[in-house]
Amino acid sequence: MIEVFGGQTPNVFKVLIALEELGLDYRRMPLDITKGEQFTPEFLAISPNNKIPAIIDHDPVEDEGPLSVFESGAILFYLAERSGQLMPRGLRRRAEVMEWVMWQMAGQGPMLGQLGHFRNYAPEKVPYALTRYTFETARLYRVLDTRLAGRDFIAGDYSIADIACWPWIHFRAQHDVDLADYPNVARWFDALYARPAVIRAVGSEPAPKPLTLDEDARRMVFPDTAPTK
Repeated sequence: MIEVFGGQTPNVFKVLIALEELGLDYRRMPLDITKGEQFTPEFLAISPNNKIPAIIDHDPVEDEGPLSVFESGAILFYLAERSGQLMPRGLRRRAEVMEWVMWQMAGQGPMLGQLGHFRNYAPEKVPYALTRYTFETARLYRVLDTRLAGRDFIAGDYSIADIACWPWIHFRAQHDVDLADYPNVARWFDALYARPAVIRAVGSEPAPKPLTLDEDARRMVFPDTAPTK
């Protein structure tokens, strides 16, 4: 049994998709970040960066007791290595998958996340930030669209590279992105959304809308932007 901590976010969806694709037994563990549950000592022992997702594998391959893993990219690599699936064997192909997972972790996720923050959560509109992250989001979409030209998947066969990138496209309404501008991404996105495992993981409804936060919840989720009393 693998416990998965976190709610309805792109990074949590990565882990759920991988688990469904691999057919591993898992259980969702509620964690309400608007109530500060990510700061409890129990969760910090699992995820010292107080971010979701995180997992506890209660039946790891090495029989040395439960194993916790934090950071969504690390979790994807762990699950792929654990199962021997969703990651190619050859060094060249493995490097290709690792490149694109790192691209997602270092670029796509943080930049789209910043755009989503300044569009949906910032206490005031900051034109410079909106312009910067809108342009960077468009650039990253173009990078992915170019990569997918003539390809079914990002790095050879279907892999954790696809699973890492897909959920952030799923949340594109929060970033005001139209997939008509990126036809290769649109084709790839639809093909993955037709996979039963993806539907089981994320559902068939549109991605969740931005959270509605009162002052206390904002202080828990974005402590650096909440007004002080």
